[in-house]
Amino acid sequence: MGERGRRQSLLGAAVSVLALGGCGGVALEDEAGPTASLAPAVHASADPWVPCGDLAERVRDIRPGMPGSSPGELVRGTNVLVFSADDGVTGREPWFSTGERSGTKLAKDLRAGASGSNPSSFTVLGSTVFFVADDGVVGRELWKTDGTSAGTLRVRDIRPGALGSAPENLTVYAGKLYFTADDGVHGRELWRSDGTTAQTTRVTGLLPPGTQGSTYTLAVAGTFLYVGYYVHGPSLDRLYLVRTDGTPGGLVRLADAPEDNSFGAMVAVGSRLFFLQNNDEPEWGLHVTDGTVAGTRKLREFPAKPHDLVAFGGRLYFASGPGAYDPPDYQGDELWRSDGTTEGTKLVRDLRPGAQGSEPRELTVFQNRLFFTADNGVHGRELWRSDGFSTVMASDLEPGAVGAAPEGLAGHGTRLFFSANTTGRGREPWMFDEFLLTMTPLVEIAPGPASSSPGVFVRSGWDLFFAANDGVTGRELWALSFRPPEACLAVGLRR
Repeated sequence: MGERGRRQSLLGAAVSVLALGGCGGVALEDEAGPTASLAPAVHASADPWVPCGDLAERVRDIRPGMPGSSPGELVRGTNVLVFSADDGVTGREPWFSTGERSGTKLAKDLRAGASGSNPSSFTVLGSTVFFVADDGVVGRELWKTDGTSAGTLRVRDIRPGALGSAPENLTVYAGKLYFTADDGVHGRELWRSDGTTAQTTRVTGLLPPGTQGSTYTLAVAGTFLYVGYYVHGPSLDRLYLVRTDGTPGGLVRLADAPEDNSFGAMVAVGSRLFFLQNNDEPEWGLHVTDGTVAGTRKLREFPAKPHDLVAFGGRLYFASGPGAYDPPDYQGDELWRSDGTTEGTKLVRDLRPGAQGSEPRELTVFQNRLFFTADNGVHGRELWRSDGFSTVMASDLEPGAVGAAPEGLAGHGTRLFFSANTTGRGREPWMFDEFLLTMTPLVEIAPGPASSSPGVFVRSGWDLFFAANDGVTGRELWALSFRPPEACLAVGLRR
């Protein structure tokens, strides 16, 4: 049965112990203070599938020896995990994994030789995963896969020749894939595809005659696709924001600005779109639109670019410094929220008063809570959680002024997974159970103070996948098995 099987004997009982805080689980306490009470999220039931213990397993040593295959861009396909990896022979190419050693294999060698096709921008639409790759013949073009080698195909050679159309901004809207590409004739424009060559076509109407577009940003909110871009021409250099419903007459220009402006992040909150705009100054403006010209407006300015924008509870949450007219004691980078009004765009909580701020990062919505990392100046960078009203520290994994610096937050079922750096363990994977409020370290992948530096936790099929470095085989694909509790005992026999 091997090491995994031995560790998981009598696992049906062990899973229950783990959930109650055994096997290294740590009960959580809220930070002392006036907002210290934050009850567990209410669930109809716990996740019916559970992690089979606390031991992750290397799925396959794709590239024996150091530095490893460095799996990247992990996405959940219909039946398999799709990712990129470099096996040291074929270069970086698309790979599949079912979670089993025999089911982890090269999808297709798109570019012969060690250079690799360098696939990127994996984007899921229904049962298809689209991506961009260079086969060494037609340049970087749009590809797709259905999780099989035979179904891994180039969608269309948009720009014939070796340069390729270099698709960017892959975005799913109304059952189709939208993206920008340069066909070598019209410049970079908006395209859409249903996955067939015939229906991969250029979207017209965005650019006035005789102009070209560049620096596109795409986002979906409500029933509209929003596009921000520059328009360049002999007598026109402007920044445009438009929305479309995908029909020929459904294009509406919402705003425009001088060419020295630029767009930042765009995030949907229900049917509204929040977006950042900069006018070539240090300050960034937070804007909102409901898809109408009258409903497109600036909410306020921030002295530094807001970051980690996320929708939560019908509002936009983000981190930034204050607006120009805030009291001087609110000068650091802190947690903010906006309901789409000027008066409703305000500080959530000043976790670290003063100019430095707590610098919230990795804002992640999970189980009706907002999780993020922050440094309040006392506990170092640790994990925090908020329900929008009460904001508390979820755990102090590394006591002291440095903190555990959690990274890579990703929720699956009732558990939040992340990496954390603690004394004697280095940076290793952890899981937090929001239902039971327990914090549990997974078994170290790189033993002792060395770090395996896990990242990009993705649940696909039976497994939670991530890339990690055990210090021996380099950075490879690892997985923590999820099963109904009664099925966990069989996991050790399956690879």
